[in-house]
Amino acid sequence: MAAEGDASKEDVARYEALAEAAYDEMYETRSPTGPYSDLKDFFALAIGAAERAGLPDEAKRLNARLEHCKQVYRSQFSN
Repeated sequence: MAAEGDASKEDVARYEALAEAAYDEMYETRSPTGPYSDLKDFFALAIGAAERAGLPDEAKRLNARLEHCKQVYRSQFSN
């Protein structure tokens, strides 16, 4: 059985992968709003999991990646 910390790290990785998939999907769809919403939600879940796991550096990295994704969305998809 995995330890709590291991499970939390797995959660972080799973949510981050889902967020990155949503980021990629923004470029593949005619309406990027749905994937953008998903990526924000998944990054929030990943950040929360990192914080609960006691991984502040990971949470900081994920926050920075989320901010980058938001900037990309605003510059490429917003009017």
